[in-house]
Amino acid sequence: MLKFLIPVDGSPAALLAVHHALELVGHGLKARFVVANVQEPANLYEVMVAHDPVVLQQVSEAAARDQMQPAVDLLQAAGMQVETAPASGDVVPALMEAIEVYGCHGVIMGSHGTGGFKAAVLGSVSAELARSAPVPVTLVKPAEDTEE
Repeated sequence: MLKFLIPVDGSPAALLAVHHALELVGHGLKARFVVANVQEPANLYEVMVAHDPVVLQQVSEAAARDQMQPAVDLLQAAGMQVETAPASGDVVPALMEAIEVYGCHGVIMGSHGTGGFKAAVLGSVSAELARSAPVPVTLVKPAEDTEE
């Protein structure tokens, strides 16, 4: 059975990717899913205030789980097997690691996330992952693809 990574960032486009995955399943695709979320690493202020790397890790994992929950709920409601992959750090390397660790055969993700201007300047996660991933990447575009 194929396994697909679905990166989510809390954006509506991320849930479109989940709906697309479920549509593929509805057309006969036999698949399992790994829902991933990558949190930015703690900044210097957070490190200085928290003093405890374990607390920072717990906060990061809780934030990731909150952002993954809507996608997980949709997939589970449809009877799909779902694993979660919370991570922190640089997004693309973390997603590349998840592809390898979870043995994913492909990625289904939204073409636009929460990046906004920063993504436009630095290059979007979806485009970079599509170039770098060792597996096929399906980019799901909104019905009306408008730039942020």
